[in-house]
Formats: sequence, structure tokens, C-alpha cells
Amino acid sequence: MSDFTTDTPMVRERHAPPKREYYAYFGIIFLAALPLATLTWALSALRQLTLPEKGPVARAWTQARIITPHIFSA
Repeated sequence: MSDFTTDTPMVRERHAPPKREYYAYFGIIFLAALPLATLTWALSALRQLTLPEKGPVARAWTQARIITPHIFSA
């Protein structure tokens, strides 16, 4: 009987998602997050009476960068 549990090469092929599909999802999520990011940015600006560090586009971009990889890892 052979023991294949020791000294076996760990070959893992990583399949990268197609870039077009990733960017399509990223764009859709970004556009969906933009109105909410604008609203939260405006409410934050009104409450603090100063402009927040991140603008609404940066907030939506960050949300899209967080959410999109979760779709492809599922």
C-alpha cells in the first residue's frame, strides 16, 4: 500500500475570473452604491458641518471593491 500523504506536491490551479465579467459586476455595484454613498456623505457633512475625508465617489468605489470579490469567491 502506498502512502500519498507525505511529500505530495501541492498543486493548486487558481482560476482567475474573467476580467470583463469582474468589471461588469464592479460597475453595476459601483453605480448601485453611488446614490447611497452620496446620501450618507451629505448627512455626515450636515451633522458635522465639515466635509468628510472621503467623498461619495470614493465611498462607493470602496464598497464596490469590497463587495465584488465576494461574488466571485462564492
